[in-house]
Amino acid sequence: MDDQSQHIADAALMRAWRVHAYGSPQEALVLETVAVPEPGPGEVRIAVQAIPLNLNDLERVTGGNMMAPPPFPYSPGMEVFGVVDACGPGAEGLLGRRVAAITRQAHGGFAEQAICPATSTFAIAEDIEFPGAAALLFPFHLAWLGLVDRAGLTAGESVLIHAGAGGSGSAAIQLARHLGATVFATCGSSEKVQLCRDLGADVAIDYTAENFAEVVLARTGGRGVDVVFDNVGEAVMDDSMRCIAYNGRYLMMGFASNKAIADEPVVVPRRLAMGNFHLCGVLLNYASEDMIAMLKGALGWNVAPQTLGERITDAIIDLVRRGEVRPVVGSTPSFEDLPSALAAMADRATVGRVIVMVD
Repeated sequence: MDDQSQHIADAALMRAWRVHAYGSPQEALVLETVAVPEPGPGEVRIAVQAIPLNLNDLERVTGGNMMAPPPFPYSPGMEVFGVVDACGPGAEGLLGRRVAAITRQAHGGFAEQAICPATSTFAIAEDIEFPGAAALLFPFHLAWLGLVDRAGLTAGESVLIHAGAGGSGSAAIQLARHLGATVFATCGSSEKVQLCRDLGADVAIDYTAENFAEVVLARTGGRGVDVVFDNVGEAVMDDSMRCIAYNGRYLMMGFASNKAIADEPVVVPRRLAMGNFHLCGVLLNYASEDMIAMLKGALGWNVAPQTLGERITDAIIDLVRRGEVRPVVGSTPSFEDLPSALAAMADRATVGRVIVMVD
């Protein structure tokens, strides 16, 4: 094979961490050389520079609660950052753009190139420094959708943010502070308490040493907080509902403590009635107008429009430029160390975002 033929052959292959059977990250993830995928209509292919890890990636490795398990073998990874190097019909305007994106069907991102819907692909300005630029999508979009779009948090109100030292928690602390709210944050160590304070939390609570509900009620004169930002779920739900104020807003962001309850009847109607507060679901998922109508008709889901995601991206970039918020990057492991990095996240041994660097 001559040099040109070898180059063409090499260009059609990529490295990807794939799962052939469920297990721990170090056991289940296998580094393989596979064919480079091609984008379909409305899709883009991204030459991946960084892979932000998310807790939801774990279930696609361990076999936890999933709405639609992908067929084996597959590459997990629901978020990537890089440059668009190929476009399907209808997505040509993103070619060559530096972007953060959600992958097709929320997997396929643990690879050197990934396919993403154009509706979930957002341009990130070149002046936003890397690797921080790779840490903006999931945490700040979740924080914005919860605190601004759903809760309408305003200056003078108070908010309780769980897992404040994590990705979405650290973003929510900063955004709530920017909005003028009093911020209570929970976390699991003295070091994480200091990080939450540094990010702007007025009260940072180590939940391993104190009962957060008692602290909140004491500091609010027994009234409780106006908003609860709950990305933990079952482990904090009862106490969170105990310390929410009259007419408060409870943001159901996620189920990190026990994903198995995501499809179980765990909210007692009388608890809501006696609590006199709003229960708000929050989902990070953007779609085109025609897809929104299809999902509503077929499944009853309400999905946010792509235009909202674009407005949120622009607003976040503006806040970063002004120094009002900053991405929190806890570690930047190499692509080869991805399984160990995911295991560390599973063990709650990380802070902020884990951004896997792809050479």
